[in-house]
Amino acid sequence: MEDCLESIRDQGIVDYETVLVLDHVEEDLTQLLSDYQDLNITTVELKKPQRFSYSYTMENKEENIKLKSYSGVAAARNAGIDAAQGDYVYFLDSDDYILNGTLTMLLKEADEEKADLVYGKKASTWFRKKVFLNELEEKRLEELKEEQDPNGDIENETKITKAQIEIQKIKENFEENFKDHYQSTTGKPEAYYHLFVSRKGLANISVLGLMFRRQFLNDQNIRFDEDFCFYSDTTFMVQALKRLTSAFFVEEAVYVKRRHNDPIHFPAISQSKTDNRFDEHILAYQKARKYTNSNDVIRQYLEMKLITYFAYTYAPRLRRSENGIWKTKRFQLMRDLVKEVDPERIKSLKKYKKAVIKALMQGSVKRVTLLVTLYLARKKIKKIKKNKRVFAYHLYHKYFIKLPIKENYVMCESFFGKSYSDSPKYIYEYLNKNHPGRFKFVWVINKKTDIPYHPIKVRRFSIRYCYYLAVCKYNVFNVRQPEWVRKREGNVFLETWHGTPLKKLVFDQEEVMGASPLYKAQFYKQSRIWDYLISANRFSTEAFKSAFLFDKEILEYGYPRNDILHSEHKEEIAAKIRKKLNIPEGKKTILYAPTWRDDEYYGRGAYKFALKLDLRLLKKEIGEDYVVLLRTHYFIADSLDVTGVEDFAINVSKYDDISELYLVSDMLITDYSSVFFDFANLKRPILFYTYDLDKYRDMIRGFYLDIESDVPGPLLYTNEEVVDAIKNIDEISAEYKEKYDEFYERFCSLEDGHAAEKVAKKVFNIE
Repeated sequence: MEDCLESIRDQGIVDYETVLVLDHVEEDLTQLLSDYQDLNITTVELKKPQRFSYSYTMENKEENIKLKSYSGVAAARNAGIDAAQGDYVYFLDSDDYILNGTLTMLLKEADEEKADLVYGKKASTWFRKKVFLNELEEKRLEELKEEQDPNGDIENETKITKAQIEIQKIKENFEENFKDHYQSTTGKPEAYYHLFVSRKGLANISVLGLMFRRQFLNDQNIRFDEDFCFYSDTTFMVQALKRLTSAFFVEEAVYVKRRHNDPIHFPAISQSKTDNRFDEHILAYQKARKYTNSNDVIRQYLEMKLITYFAYTYAPRLRRSENGIWKTKRFQLMRDLVKEVDPERIKSLKKYKKAVIKALMQGSVKRVTLLVTLYLARKKIKKIKKNKRVFAYHLYHKYFIKLPIKENYVMCESFFGKSYSDSPKYIYEYLNKNHPGRFKFVWVINKKTDIPYHPIKVRRFSIRYCYYLAVCKYNVFNVRQPEWVRKREGNVFLETWHGTPLKKLVFDQEEVMGASPLYKAQFYKQSRIWDYLISANRFSTEAFKSAFLFDKEILEYGYPRNDILHSEHKEEIAAKIRKKLNIPEGKKTILYAPTWRDDEYYGRGAYKFALKLDLRLLKKEIGEDYVVLLRTHYFIADSLDVTGVEDFAINVSKYDDISELYLVSDMLITDYSSVFFDFANLKRPILFYTYDLDKYRDMIRGFYLDIESDVPGPLLYTNEEVVDAIKNIDEISAEYKEKYDEFYERFCSLEDGHAAEKVAKKVFNIE
C-alpha cells in the first residue's frame, strides 16, 4: 500500500483528495495515515457483509441464487464515489500504483475537453514500484537498441492495424445505428474498443485507471452492483460506455496493475476458487444486457463474449466435469441465453465456434461434447507437432499412471537431468555398493555420461522418462519435479534439495524476479508431493518449513553430497581429480562459483550471466601461484569466455560434481551462492565477491542471514580488493578464524560422512 500512496504523492498535483475505503481492516493504520497526511486522506469504513438473495426469470422458469456479498470491491468503490467531493474520480486499488504524471495528464485532458471519461494505458507487473521502474528503464534501453533495426517495428505495426480495423468497425456500427447524434459521441468508438472489446471475457473489464467526471456518474446514477464479487465492473462499464458522450485516451498515462505472486496466502479476486463463479458470470451478463437494446453496439460485443465463453470455457468444462449440473441445468441455461442472441451474430460465426453453438441451440450435449473433443484433439496434435514432449505428457496422464507400480524401482534426477551429481548420486552409490541387486535404478541424464552400476538411462521429458516417472516406487530428486507429475498411492518421493539457503526462497520472498512469476503457486503444488525433505542443519530445517510450507518429515542428517568431504580417502580422490583437470603441480587452486541473477534471463530456467571477475588482472597478479576454476550455476545458459587466459582459468561449469571440485580447491570465491555452506566443511578460506550487493539484497532476492556480519569471510566489491585478499589470505584466515568456527558449528556440525547411509535406512527401509 505504501507504493500506492507514494505514487499518488508523486503525481505533482495539489488540489485533490484521497478517499481510502476500509473493508473490514483489522490492522492499525494510524502510522500509515500519519506518514501520508499530505494526501488529504478521507477514510470510509464499510459495514458488515450480508447475504443477498435474488432471482432471475428465463423462459418462464424462475431461478433463485444465493451468494455471499463480500462487501468488497463493489461496495468499496460505491462508498468511495459517495464520499468523493472532487470534480473527477479515479479508481486505484491499494495494491497497484500509477506512474509519475499520470493524474496530471488525465486531468489536463479532462479539463480541456470537458470529458465524461479520460483513460490511459494499463500495464501489469508482479513487482513493487521500485523493481518495476528499474525493469521499465532496462526495457526502454532495449527498445532504443531495437530502433536501430529497420524491421523491429513490424509486429507492433500489425497490432496497431488490427486495433484500427476494429475501431473502424465500431465507428461504422455507430454511424449505422445512431445517425442523428453520432457526431456528439467524441472518442466513444475508441473507448468501446480499449475498455470493452479488447478486454478478454467479462472478468477483464475493469474501471481501474479510468477517470470519470463525478457529475456524469451522479446524473446517470451509475454505481457498482453490490450483488457481485467478481463481475461488478461489467455492469458499471456497460452503463458508463453506453451513456457517455465524450471520452479521451491519454497514451502516456499509465496505471500499473500488480498481480499477486502468492495465491496461497494472498490471492487476488481473480485467483479465488469458488463454485459461484459461473452463476455470477451469467447474472452479470444478464444484468449488463438489460442496460442495452437490440441495436446497441455494445450488445453486439456482449453477445460475442457470451458465445466465446461457451465455446472456449464452458464446452471444455462440460466435457471433463463429473458434476452433472454442467450437462443439465447449466447447459439449458446457456442454451436459453444463446437463443436470445441476434441470429445474424450466429450466422457470422465460423468453423468450430459456429458448429458448437449450433449444437448447443439444438440442445445436444452429446454433439457439443464430440465437437469440443475433436477441437481439443486438433489443438493437441498441433502442439505435438510443434513439441514432441506433449505426446509423452499425454501418454503419462492417459496410460502410464494406470500401470502397476514397480516396487523396487528407483528414479534419480539431479539438476533437471543435466548431470550425474549431488545428493541423488551419493544415495544411489551407497545403495548399490552396500545393497547390490536390491533395487533397479533409472537415471535421468540428458548427455552421454558414464554412470557406475549400469542404471537404465533416460532423457528428461522423453517417453521413457514419463513411463518410469509413472511406475517407479521411489523418486529421488534434488530440484522440483515437473509440475504435471501426479502422486500415486504407494509412491515415495524423496526431495534432497541442493543447498543451505542464504537467499530467501519461495514464500519467504516478497518478489519473484525469475522467469516464472507463478513460481510460488507452482512450488506449492509440487512440494505437496514430497514425502521426505533432506536438511543439512537446524537453520535449513526452519527455513524450509517457512519457505516451502512443508509439514511432512524433514531428515536433518546433513547432505549426502557432502559425505565425500569427510571421506577418509579424500586426499586420494583429490589427487585423481587434479590430474583429470590438468591442474599444474605446485599450483594452488581457487574455485570461483557465482550464482545467477533472478532478473537477468532468456527464459524459464535459462539465465544470463556476465563475468565480472577480471581474469586478466588476476592472472597478472597471482598467476604464478594459482589457477582459477570457473563454475557457474546450473541455471546459467551463457558460456564463459576464457580466451587469452586458458593456461590460468579452467572452465568447469560442465563438470558434473561440484563436491569433487571442492576437494581440489584451496580457496573459494563466491557471491550469494549456497556453495560456501558446503565448502565450509573443509575449513578452507572463503572470499565473497559481492559487487552488486545492494541490488541483490534489497531488490532481487533478500537474505536469511546478515551477509555483512554472519558469513565466514570478507565482502569484496572490486577486482582490486579480490586480488589484495588473495595475496593476504593468511592474514584474512586468522582474522576470520573465530567467526569461521562459529559458522562451522552452526551449519556444518551435522555432516559426518554418513548422511547417505542415514537417508537410505530411513527412506528405503534398510536395516
